Amino acid sequence: MEKQQSVIYMIRLLYDSFYEQEKKIADYILENHKEVVNMTIGELAKACKTSVATVSRFCKKCNMDGFHHLKISLAKEITSGDTKIQVSNTISKNDIAQSLQNIFVNKVEELKQTISFIDEEQLKMILESIENAQSVHFVAVGNTLPVALDGAFKLNQIGIPAVASTIWETQLAMALSMTDNDVMIAISNSGESKKVVQVIREAKKRGALTVGITNNANSTVGNTVDYHIQTATMERLFLNEFCFSRVSATVVIEILYLFLTVGQKHSYDKVREFEDLIAEEKL
Repeated sequence: MEKQQSVIYMIRLLYDSFYEQEKKIADYILENHKEVVNMTIGELAKACKTSVATVSRFCKKCNMDGFHHLKISLAKEITSGDTKIQVSNTISKNDIAQSLQNIFVNKVEELKQTISFIDEEQLKMILESIENAQSVHFVAVGNTLPVALDGAFKLNQIGIPAVASTIWETQLAMALSMTDNDVMIAISNSGESKKVVQVIREAKKRGALTVGITNNANSTVGNTVDYHIQTATMERLFLNEFCFSRVSATVVIEILYLFLTVGQKHSYDKVREFEDLIAEEKL
């Protein structure tokens, strides 16, 4: 079950994709969220100098069923304190100190949202599947390849056979030899990579369990895999339509690694054995 995304997060994430009238609504909500929960849709439209229809479209764009749904979700966030962090999209060499702070707050928000999206029962099933897998295949293309390579390294380090290739054709060929004893972990920020989807489908044909890590729960990857972990990215605030932050996906890999390692003697033994082998390479 996917967890409800923060209204404030969605507004920040989608801000640059809003039309001018929608940006007026976004600005008003971000600056006056406590007042908005007590307003009618007509009052908000008047305050933003826009129409009721525009407010309704804005709510739909933020994955809300309507204005009432938006108000309820916003009220919950205010109660839990989730609206306290203010994220700026300003980065300037003329003010490096403030820019660094903006980037820091941005990344903290990414991680908070990513953690909040994780379904505990799903995570337990994923961990159990990885622990019992004959092998784990990581799939990624483009800028998420480093995350896949890191994932394969981490699992091998604790004694879980894992593979990752930088060549898509090799990934596809490996999928053809997978069985129901294997697990595939596919990483795609957008969740719409045709190459990644094709590899997933071939693995599923052969009975392999598939896990997707994407920014979009309703993406093709998210709808194709057996289990989906949604990540959050605030990168759009800085880079308009571009959305390639690897921080959240890397944290998900780190979470899997830690759960598979902590408190498990065989994992510690494997890490120690590996460290002993590379000890001579260290100063």
